[in-house]
Amino acid sequence: MNLFRISFFFLIMAPFSSFSQEFQDSLKRPLPISHSAKGFEFRDTEGKFLLQIAGRLQFRFASPDDQNPVTFDDFTNQNTKLFKINRARLKVGGHAYQPWLKYYFEYELGQSNLLDFRIMVEKWPWLNFKFGQWKVEYTRERFISSGEQQMVDRSLINRAFTLDRQQGITLYGNLDGGGLANFDYWVAVLTGAGRGATSNDDSKLMYFGRLQWNFLGRPLPFEGGDLELSQMASGIVAVAAATNTSPYTRFSQAGGGSLEGFEEGLPGQYTVNQYQLETAFNYQGFSWASEFHRKFILDNITKQNTSLGGYYLQAGYFLGQVFTFWPQPLEVAARIAQYRPNLEMPNNLETELALAFNYFFEGHKNKITVELTRFTFEDETLMRRDETRIRVQYDISF
Repeated sequence: MNLFRISFFFLIMAPFSSFSQEFQDSLKRPLPISHSAKGFEFRDTEGKFLLQIAGRLQFRFASPDDQNPVTFDDFTNQNTKLFKINRARLKVGGHAYQPWLKYYFEYELGQSNLLDFRIMVEKWPWLNFKFGQWKVEYTRERFISSGEQQMVDRSLINRAFTLDRQQGITLYGNLDGGGLANFDYWVAVLTGAGRGATSNDDSKLMYFGRLQWNFLGRPLPFEGGDLELSQMASGIVAVAAATNTSPYTRFSQAGGGSLEGFEEGLPGQYTVNQYQLETAFNYQGFSWASEFHRKFILDNITKQNTSLGGYYLQAGYFLGQVFTFWPQPLEVAARIAQYRPNLEMPNNLETELALAFNYFFEGHKNKITVELTRFTFEDETLMRRDETRIRVQYDISF
């Protein structure tokens, strides 16, 4: 009997002993957890699955106000100061089943908004697919992450011309014929109702296209400044265009909205056609970016046409390469932007002049920015208004 009990005991404990040995062996192997520029990474041993989780916090002080002025009334608030958590983001991305089947989510914790959710099929460099919701690649300034910008925020003209986040599907890729024959392209069909839209107002969709010439034979990353002090120059010239019929004359992170002078629209009330020309260049710590915009709005009810225009020029440089007393991680950048809300009224002009200093502790992932901006609004019927604003921002990603 005792022999039977002993045999039975070892028979029961054998699987647990095997599990214990496997568990001990697993502790000796390095865990598949690491950290990169895209956050903490978890992956399986076969390389089929990758999960990346990252967070970002952005703290901002501003005086006399934080938002760019939109109307002349915005210049009356001269004595306010504010400190706020401007952005608090949770980002989740990676791939599933195949390294070329990718996914990405981004959530704004402060405002409880789901910003991005998309699936990317990136098996071939020359032909990729993306569907879901994301920032349309219409302009470089808007598409660059708010955590990787050169200035505290985007320029005065962004509000009027961005397509912001839309839902739909796009084809994109890089066509590399060698040397000068290097192009990126994007072609998209979108709902055209903005972020968070669950339906379209009519049967018409938004159509968007962008062609980018990488004239030095290599693409330029969507990132502000030249933090890598590139030893090989990179430059682009891009054209983009979009058409949409909807109740909206502008888009933002909040979704569809209305520009000043336009009422909240009815379904299919506004047909908006727009295009832009863009340049960018990076070399040895110097960076350049520019955009030139035109936008045409047709009110399908009143048959009134309105033409809008604007541009910005922006440049930055790490002066530590020239002056020994200048800290190496400190970049200086400047921008000029002008916006005309109606090209038929040439005396109506909005101008922004900005100077910024960026100190990078760990690239764009950990930096502080100080920015001084001068706004001037001119109108043929109203007195000229101006304002000087200072902002200080700390941005950290982990």
